[in-house]
Amino acid sequence: MYIEELKEGDSECVEQQVCDDLCKGALVVWDPKRLLVGAGARALFYPTLLYNVLRNKIQSEFRWWDRVDEYVLLGAVPFPTDVPRLKALGVGGVVTLNEPYETLVPSSLYHDHGIEHLLIPTRDYLFAPSQGDICQAVEFIHANALCGKTTYVHCKAGRGRSTTIVLCYLVKHKQMTPGAAYEYVRSIRPRVLLASSQRQAVEDYYYELNKYAVNSRMTTLSLPERAEVEEFDDNSLVLITESDLDGYEENLESEEAGENEVNLAYRVQFVSQAAISRLSCLWVRCQTGQKVSRKSSVRSMGVDIHVY
Repeated sequence: MYIEELKEGDSECVEQQVCDDLCKGALVVWDPKRLLVGAGARALFYPTLLYNVLRNKIQSEFRWWDRVDEYVLLGAVPFPTDVPRLKALGVGGVVTLNEPYETLVPSSLYHDHGIEHLLIPTRDYLFAPSQGDICQAVEFIHANALCGKTTYVHCKAGRGRSTTIVLCYLVKHKQMTPGAAYEYVRSIRPRVLLASSQRQAVEDYYYELNKYAVNSRMTTLSLPERAEVEEFDDNSLVLITESDLDGYEENLESEEAGENEVNLAYRVQFVSQAAISRLSCLWVRCQTGQKVSRKSSVRSMGVDIHVY
């Protein structure tokens, strides 16, 4: 996204463009709420700024900025005299959420001190940065952190717009929930306060982040390939020879029902003892598909015993 800082007279050019569009019969969509809030924010900017300055001078706990993370400072709009102080604190990047009329430090002054400047103009009070702007700001902060640089995130008072960005950064890179991140920041800077749209922006960012993570995990899952021949441990197989069964073959068809039950118990006991006492060390190669040479069945046991 390309952001151009407005110069003096740009607002008049925008108003002139609107007038030209009206004269040409172009469709102009007006947002009464946005226009009203924008006019009120512009009218209240300097009075509220003066109020914040006076409180900062009088009340020691009313700090201009606070460190909420090793590489993140959250605070109010800086003055030109604050730039060297921010540089001394290790600030290598500044995220400005102010509109042009409430921005007091030009980008050129930041650049003179080796500080990168990201401008994301956002209307005050009831409005939040877009999801695209939030993502850009979060990655800007993270890139600076990887280089060991601190980022100063500010709006006019360091309460709403800038807090929205900081919360999203904590949600993504500190694995916090929106509620936990908000309480954490508020414990450091008690006067932070989010409008409903700003709170919703953080919730939406958290939702999209988790949805992307879940989809990524699902695409990386793959079922293991099924082998054509299942491999067995040779040591888990017990083989018995034909001699183990000599003298125990009987004509099962001529036996009485009572005799079958007795013979079944006897043969089960014998086969178990024979298998334990005569273990075979022969190798079984399942992959070659070799046929068993001989096959003897103990039908009363309901199993087949392969004899080599």
